[in-house]
Amino acid sequence: MAIPDLFASAGDGPDPAASLRPLAVRMRPRSLEQVRGQSDVLKTGSPLRRLIEGSGGRAGPVSAILWGPPGTGKTTLAHLVASSAGREFVELSAVTAGVKDVRAAMDQAERSRSLYGRQTVLFLDEIHRFTKAQQDALLPGVENRQVVLVAATTENPSFSVIAPLLSRSVLITLTSLSDTDIGEVVDAALAAPEGLDSAYDLDGDARDHLVRISGGDARRALTALEAAAGVADDVRGVRGEDTPTTITLAHVEQAMSRAAVRYDRSGDQHYDVASALIKSMRGSDVDAALHYLARMLEAGEDPRFIARRIVIAASEDVGMADPTALQTAVAALHAVAQIGMPEARIILAQAVVHNALAPKSNAAYRGIDAAIADIRAGKGGAVPTHLRGTGYAGAARLGHGEGYVYAHDEPDAVAAQQYLPDDLVGRTDYYQPTDRGFEARLQTRWAWLRERLGRSSS
Repeated sequence: MAIPDLFASAGDGPDPAASLRPLAVRMRPRSLEQVRGQSDVLKTGSPLRRLIEGSGGRAGPVSAILWGPPGTGKTTLAHLVASSAGREFVELSAVTAGVKDVRAAMDQAERSRSLYGRQTVLFLDEIHRFTKAQQDALLPGVENRQVVLVAATTENPSFSVIAPLLSRSVLITLTSLSDTDIGEVVDAALAAPEGLDSAYDLDGDARDHLVRISGGDARRALTALEAAAGVADDVRGVRGEDTPTTITLAHVEQAMSRAAVRYDRSGDQHYDVASALIKSMRGSDVDAALHYLARMLEAGEDPRFIARRIVIAASEDVGMADPTALQTAVAALHAVAQIGMPEARIILAQAVVHNALAPKSNAAYRGIDAAIADIRAGKGGAVPTHLRGTGYAGAARLGHGEGYVYAHDEPDAVAAQQYLPDDLVGRTDYYQPTDRGFEARLQTRWAWLRERLGRSSS
């Protein structure tokens, strides 16, 4: 028998349409005991648990912003908050709602509070899609506790939610479910009457694959399970009522030809995965670097963006330890722009592998930053007179270029003369080559040049 809707009254009886709802909706937890994962934010005495349990006290309930990846229980927890203590529940989606809808919800909440003494929970899904003006419209109701706001977002609230709203709410960070949690969700769905009602058996390797492709997302796991059950039914055909259908790994793979990549090109994960790609190349882990490259490409990331990051990494992290890495990266940048996907993946992979396997040096990067720091600190006086330009009238009269030694006139093409401004002569070296890769071969020449120029090496 189908479980009644979460907010249906006790006398409503079974919902005949329940079997038409997605498995993920039918399996939504109806109580705290059914919630998998999130033990840290649901421990006794936590703000979220107090909000769900309707704990009393003089402080009263506080609004909450639930931040976490998809499929971690944000909507479920909001429903549990609403179902406690006889609260009214209003649900809006930032995708479709506007300021008018927010104000209407506030008016309704005020009537419920004034006439019936009932508190209203306003659940706002995807709050990061609201503009600043739309979020501003929430402030009076939250400030005066006309509503208890429970907002859900997959984006970092520090960037996507206005500061006044953040300061009036508690931020609750949800995490992806563990493999154990996902496995329990799948097992419960197989057995529960509101789920698949023991009509299917799930092979162990198929279960492992479901857990793996879910990526900590319970909704994705249940969607994949439901799709795989449909494939198993199609393959088997008519079956007896008392004979469970076995869902195999092949059924799961056919149902989900590939796992949907968790990646939002306009949000946190855009930057997190790009950062992981760069740091994996810097750390010389070629397999990790290729993983993050594949993740970005499969999510539809612009290959030109990836190519630009590889060019930067080739100079910042490889530098003169292997100057050819920059050549490879720049060539990849131009090739990707001309060729496009899917062939561009091969070019990007070559550049990533080159960067990851190359010896590393950030000496040039540190050198320019040190020089910039001195400039910003006010160091660096006038250009020495003998180095100043002479290609304009009056330069000779000012003494510009007087005493300059043309390097190519010297036997070794190195002219020993002052190049730095007076206040920087004798300062610590900006560029200091490492002993890695090609740069190690530069050390001998670097030391010789400093001696030839009359600058002692530090």
